[in-house]
Amino acid sequence: MTTICDDPEDFAEDQLRGWLALYADRVRGVTGGVVTLPTAGASPQVAVVVGGGSGHYPAFSGLVGPGLATGAVVGNVFTSPSAAQVYSVARAADQGRGVVLSFGNYAGDTMNFGLAAERLRAAGIDTRIVVVTDDVASADEADRRRGIAGDFAVFKAMGAAAAAGASLDEVERIGRHANGRTRTIGVAFSGCTLPGSAGPLFTVPAGHLGLGLGIHGEPGIRDVPLLPARALAELLVERLLVESPLDAAVRDSTAPRRVAAVLNGLGDTKYEELFLLWGRIAPLLTAAGVEVVEPEVGELVTSLDMGGCSLTLQWLDDELERLWRADAHTPAYRKSAAPVAALVPADVATEAATTASVVPDATPASRRAGEAARAVVRAMDGLLREQEHELGRIDAVAGDGDHGRGMVKGAGAARRAVEGIDGSAGVGFLLGRAGEAWAAEAGGTSGVLWGAALEAFGASIGDDADEVTPPMVVDAAAAFAEAIVQLGRAQRGDKTLLDALLPFVDVLDEAVAAGRPLPDAWAAAAEVAVRQAVATAALTPRVGRARPLAEKSLGTPDAGAVSMGMVLTRIGEVLTSRVEQPDTTASTTTTTTTTNRGVHA
Repeated sequence: MTTICDDPEDFAEDQLRGWLALYADRVRGVTGGVVTLPTAGASPQVAVVVGGGSGHYPAFSGLVGPGLATGAVVGNVFTSPSAAQVYSVARAADQGRGVVLSFGNYAGDTMNFGLAAERLRAAGIDTRIVVVTDDVASADEADRRRGIAGDFAVFKAMGAAAAAGASLDEVERIGRHANGRTRTIGVAFSGCTLPGSAGPLFTVPAGHLGLGLGIHGEPGIRDVPLLPARALAELLVERLLVESPLDAAVRDSTAPRRVAAVLNGLGDTKYEELFLLWGRIAPLLTAAGVEVVEPEVGELVTSLDMGGCSLTLQWLDDELERLWRADAHTPAYRKSAAPVAALVPADVATEAATTASVVPDATPASRRAGEAARAVVRAMDGLLREQEHELGRIDAVAGDGDHGRGMVKGAGAARRAVEGIDGSAGVGFLLGRAGEAWAAEAGGTSGVLWGAALEAFGASIGDDADEVTPPMVVDAAAAFAEAIVQLGRAQRGDKTLLDALLPFVDVLDEAVAAGRPLPDAWAAAAEVAVRQAVATAALTPRVGRARPLAEKSLGTPDAGAVSMGMVLTRIGEVLTSRVEQPDTTASTTTTTTTTNRGVHA
């Protein structure tokens, strides 16, 4: 169990603050993560920026230093960092020779790092992306596989190449080459526990292990009887040898094949157990004609307190072997350690605070709609805090269990954003800031989607409307949904939040067109959304992190669809309650009515 914390919501930030205090002689903190201190007299190099959620230490911050990563983006626990965080770290890490962003193949990371790359390129920084796809258990197609402990081997190759002065094109090429030759298989003995939670995200049946685990608290692809060390070693080695990226002629050759090997602990498996297991693995590789080059055994990519381990093999050629053997010196990984004294002290100046956005002019109608939106955001925040653990429980069945935590982080950030804006703001500006805050704080897939969708809703209505009518609200709801469709690249039936949201938009449109008052139309549409969310239990996921665990998800509704139904229902309650309240933003003689009015009703 993850025991030491104050407020579980702040765990990721608090642990990073302590870590930065510990390693202030070699790294500095920036918004969203950390970067290495410059080395005295060294020439500028390509910046290799890695990252992902917290909970995986030494990945990702522990791998920042000479010979490895230039910077690391640190998201919330098991949640991808936001695009704003990635952009901030990459800007700080850039030395004028371009940036390579590298991360595991997860939807939230792909979206956030991709958006950040677009911003960096727009700012004149040549930016490349290398996605790690080493987990052989997660998919048959190599490009759809997750990135797990093989991250380390790919990061090491790129970091060593960059330190040697390679160009941006070369570092990118080497990263893709290293990923193409890296394979990992893992097993779980027990689930991990999120900070503040009373129980693990999943459990492994007594006397079994989960084969093909993920590193975000996902259970194994299937449960198999617990194996003694010799049999477990055989299982891991045989599966990876079958997945060798070398052609048949090379595999059948009597000449030794060379591999970099990483036997990785997931957080709760003791080093002594790993040493014992390596003692069983090494002879099997030798017997198979495989020469192991400088193996690593220990914790390099963990999953909080998960019991389990993984074996990674990277098939080497002369180039990759040179990079694997190269010097590196980071807080968590050292090979022929470089002297700390050569590092330039950190600048003690703190990062300048950004100037607050100027609130644009807005019509009275847009301001009234903004007040309604402000009330909605507060209500969403309260609701999601009430439902956080239930949403996490649902998400943990076939995912990483972070949905509730991510939604709370996003809604809390949105609430703080709207409460910091005065009453002169229109609904467009207010929801735009709420969406930006949600995406920046929450990260992950849902953070990106909810942030973009809130911005789209606000932009659809804008700040200059003379009247905010129900049809305008329908159009805004459609824009909200379209933003998620375009960014998430999902559709109905994929077992996502769209299975609740799209039917909601359809029914809302029909009800408003039939002349029903907006609060009534919204409530009716929300009822449909809740029913459709429940119905996702019969679906299997076709996109996202839960896809490799499709069979496990049967019988459980999609957490994103469930939270969408909850939120839409609560918004309907807010709209209904405001119908009977005086409209204090209008004249003192005007009150709201139950007629078919705009969103301030």
